[in-house]
Amino acid sequence: MKLDAMKFGIASAISASILWVICSTLVMLMPAMTMGVSGNMFHLQLNDMDWHLSFAGVVSGLIAWAVMAGVAGWLIATVYNRLQ
Repeated sequence: MKLDAMKFGIASAISASILWVICSTLVMLMPAMTMGVSGNMFHLQLNDMDWHLSFAGVVSGLIAWAVMAGVAGWLIATVYNRLQ
């Protein structure tokens, strides 16, 4: 089975965008809880840190993650198709 690399890349970009919006919303609504979860995920003590979230930061992060996920998805599908 071959994957359509472009469609897979677009699906990856859309998925990353959805996750980014959900994550940003959680950070805005529950900053302490998300800081604790982030620390646990990376085995770090982040209690003395704080989130610095702005609208421009959310939008630029959204664009960056969408582009990187799209390229990564395209690359994964392309490599997968060549391995067959």
